[in-house]
Amino acid sequence: MISIRSYGATEEVTGSCHIVEIDGKKIMIDCGMFQGTEEGQNAQKFDFNPVDIDFILVTHGHLDHIGRIPKLVKKGFGGKIYATEPTMELAYIILMDSAKIMNEDFNTKKRKAVRKAKEKSLKKPLYGPLDVEKTFQRTTWVNPEYDKYYDLCEGISVRYRNAGHILGSAFIELSYMDEGKSKTIIFSGDIGNSNRLVLPDLQKASRANALYVETTYGNREHQSIKSTIKEFKKIIIKTLHKKGNVLIPSFAIERTQELLCILRDMHNKGELPKCQIFLDSPMATRATDVYRKYNEDLSSKCQKNVEDDGTVFNFSSLIYTQTPESSKAINDVKSGAIIIAGSGMCNGGRITHHFKHRIWNPKNAVVFVGYQAEGTLGRQIVEGAEWINLYGEDIIVKASIHTINGFSAHADQKAIIKWISKIKKLKNIFLIHGEPDSQKAFKEVVEKKLDIKTHIVKYKEKIVL
Repeated sequence: MISIRSYGATEEVTGSCHIVEIDGKKIMIDCGMFQGTEEGQNAQKFDFNPVDIDFILVTHGHLDHIGRIPKLVKKGFGGKIYATEPTMELAYIILMDSAKIMNEDFNTKKRKAVRKAKEKSLKKPLYGPLDVEKTFQRTTWVNPEYDKYYDLCEGISVRYRNAGHILGSAFIELSYMDEGKSKTIIFSGDIGNSNRLVLPDLQKASRANALYVETTYGNREHQSIKSTIKEFKKIIIKTLHKKGNVLIPSFAIERTQELLCILRDMHNKGELPKCQIFLDSPMATRATDVYRKYNEDLSSKCQKNVEDDGTVFNFSSLIYTQTPESSKAINDVKSGAIIIAGSGMCNGGRITHHFKHRIWNPKNAVVFVGYQAEGTLGRQIVEGAEWINLYGEDIIVKASIHTINGFSAHADQKAIIKWISKIKKLKNIFLIHGEPDSQKAFKEVVEKKLDIKTHIVKYKEKIVL
């Protein structure tokens, strides 16, 4: 008998965490951080005993899939962690950045709380940089290659397949014996949007008895990548021609590299007006170095631009700003700047400082190129907020606001349906990683078009296969 309980990404997008129990072995698929309105759940005690987990299978390096792993290790997890090599390297970068931000926020709140004699009421950070180091140094990491089978233990094997979402991402095929028959359950993680700007397309899955699949965009279709790039270029060129600046809140992994790929292409073709492009994100810079290291895993189009030293995205207009001082110096640039900075959902990071200095100016443009979760500043702005509060100051939003969904690293409804339709022997589909409206719409479409039993997973619900 196999059973699965989900402790995150149930009727919501973030906090991915699923525990599979087979013959007494407990296998965790991801252990991600909650973001947006559910962020408070991160500080709560796990609803399971971390000591009991035998393996963690990591689908990819985004924070909502890995963000609580150091907490898990702190609480006693001592098993093996499976992740592709690029995923492991990106996870280290992201978790270190997460630890740094949490501890900086805590220290800021503590200084204010001390002045009010309320410091005892503060919740401590989930973990610090030392906990991240321990996660990588004192835990056994296994780096599976795509398409190869790995035995977790007797009767249970795993195969990683390229999900085309971010560098190193995978959907996971978990195979086991049940009454003398081999069965397989697939966990999609996040599956990619086939735009082939940076990564190869999502691989096909051949067969499975059950599927846990993401539904982030289960109720919509993206515009074509050709139309998306055309819209992006139009906004950039128009804003620069009117002496404005472009602010792009961007996720450090994949989205930033896609934007650099497009801007480099515009530069090389002479389409880009005179400007300075600032990659104002130390984490994105480090992540881009990982993309350089594993450039053979990138799309064929991307590989055509690889230079002798492995560099993929550099060009003369691009400036990497590493230090706080160099980031602040961008404020002195009055016009002709394209600023790419994190965080992608604007719930912290350097982009909020740039908003403070520029979002009130109607000459400027803010371009959202990724999903904005409920409860984030990015979602507020996308939904038309006239004022935002930054660092205790109310700031009017006068810059033009643009949302371009075609860049999404997530497959849309049509693409997910197509991917599922190729999976043979599929009897059950379980929906995770999506907001309720998206999941309900996707369930209806799946059952109508594919005639496969489909279920929306609830928090802590036990699914027995």
